[in-house]
Amino acid sequence: MLKKQKNVENIDFFSENSATAVSTRVLKAESINSRYIYRLFKRLLDIFGSVIGLFLLSSIFLVVAIIIKKEEKSGSVFFVQTRIGKNGKKFKMYKFRSMCIDAESKLIELLQYNEVDGAMFKIKEDPRITKVGKFIRKTSIDELPQLWNVLKGDMSLVGPRPPLVREVENYSLYDSQRLLVTPGITGLWQVSGRNSLDFKEMVNLDLEYIRRCNITYDLKILLKTFFVVLKLDNAY
Repeated sequence: MLKKQKNVENIDFFSENSATAVSTRVLKAESINSRYIYRLFKRLLDIFGSVIGLFLLSSIFLVVAIIIKKEEKSGSVFFVQTRIGKNGKKFKMYKFRSMCIDAESKLIELLQYNEVDGAMFKIKEDPRITKVGKFIRKTSIDELPQLWNVLKGDMSLVGPRPPLVREVENYSLYDSQRLLVTPGITGLWQVSGRNSLDFKEMVNLDLEYIRRCNITYDLKILLKTFFVVLKLDNAY
């Protein structure tokens, strides 16, 4: 059993010991970072896609913001949360707020009902989700503000989902390989079953994506994401 990471600040993907431990299973950071042409085109795709997306979806942003504010006037429109990005770097991720104002304080009492194994929390009937929240989660509209994260460079259109700090604290070295690349809004996990998959399956799919990633593969995942969102399967 690989040793668990207890502190995200201490994850060093490029130290000799850590890199050796990780590469014995799947990946090497050096080979991932040497894909210069792919990384350049991926960044150009991210910039182009996020700018076009923010422009075309601006009217939806306005409507959703008004509805969220109408349901809970004292609450904020956006939910800002610290996530972990490439190489363990922390950043602020943006979403439309889909939960009640005191959702974070209620989390502790709900942990016992977690329906996903591993370092992740999910329950299908989460009582913290608002009426508007159920709709924007089902349609993935709550994720749209992350286009701003993509434009900033914190995230990519395609990649592993960025985990929470408390999740990464329980990662094994094998799990930590998810953090070798820039996290994304969508990815292989989302188009392969989403919330119907457990934590281990999610990690394996993310690592498969990292091994196979190229521009054509990213475009295929983006196209498949469109159809998955329309089907509204396994979204909550």
